[in-house]
Amino acid sequence: MNAQGWNVLLVDDEVEFITTLAERLELRGFSARVVHDGMSALEAAAKEEPQAMVLDLMMPGLNGLDVLRRVRRDHPAVPVILLTGQGKAQDGAEGVKLGAFSYMTKPLDLEELLSTLGQAIGARA
Repeated sequence: MNAQGWNVLLVDDEVEFITTLAERLELRGFSARVVHDGMSALEAAAKEEPQAMVLDLMMPGLNGLDVLRRVRRDHPAVPVILLTGQGKAQDGAEGVKLGAFSYMTKPLDLEELLSTLGQAIGARA
């Protein structure tokens, strides 16, 4: 997989987790932007549409499903991969019904995320 320059927006209120994930993606050739809440995610997507979005479901303010609905409306080509906590798979499945590309549970398997991002961005092309 050649991720060189793929622009991914990472959205999670767990600052240390999402910052570390961004660093790991950048080491693999991604361009990763990080925001920590739903409203910032919508603003970032409007400013520069990402090739994919990795979106946590549980955040204060606008939750992940609210953000997903607006991204599907305003940026329908952007594939969204939802992140759920353990035991919240039904929330991820609900997100897929609303148009998410996929969902994954935390803790993340980085190789699985890389594969899913490749599929999501490839499907968009």
